[in-house]
Amino acid sequence: MTLERPIAPDPYELLPTVSSFTLTSDDVQNGEPMDATFAHGSVGGDNLSPQLAWSGFPAETRGFVVTCFDPDAPTGSGFWHWVLVNLPADVTSLPRGVAEADLGGAFTVRNDYGERGYGGAAPPAGDRPHRYVFAVHALDVDRLDLAPDASPAYVGFNLTFHTLARAVTRPTYQVKQ
Repeated sequence: MTLERPIAPDPYELLPTVSSFTLTSDDVQNGEPMDATFAHGSVGGDNLSPQLAWSGFPAETRGFVVTCFDPDAPTGSGFWHWVLVNLPADVTSLPRGVAEADLGGAFTVRNDYGERGYGGAAPPAGDRPHRYVFAVHALDVDRLDLAPDASPAYVGFNLTFHTLARAVTRPTYQVKQ
């Protein structure tokens, strides 16, 4: 078996352009390897979501969605690690390991592990470093009209029509062979 394949495009380069704002983290840095704390248990990680904070979003923002997507997964469609829907506009940070019960009515949809919540990095052993695209989407509505059984792709479809601005960071993770 080989994992040789072209580099996948950044998913947000393929969507309509929106303005940006600032996303920071005490735990992950753009372009830098993540700690195993944020990797999935299947590769020996702690499976905790990283701390995230955002600022500078448009004044008319009415809500947020937070996502984490791996475009480098050898699937042909990438891999959704986290889709957190309908955060209120007054929530501008998430602590490390945030629990859904602490999200003020927001909810997570099932990730590509088949679980609701954050699912950490777990690229195939020996594959090149994968990019984990953490994005905060500022919305023009209070809530997306979605249920917790929506797929990540359906959430993404709805985001296309309601995203005012987006903040992104892209840490990496690699499992050595």
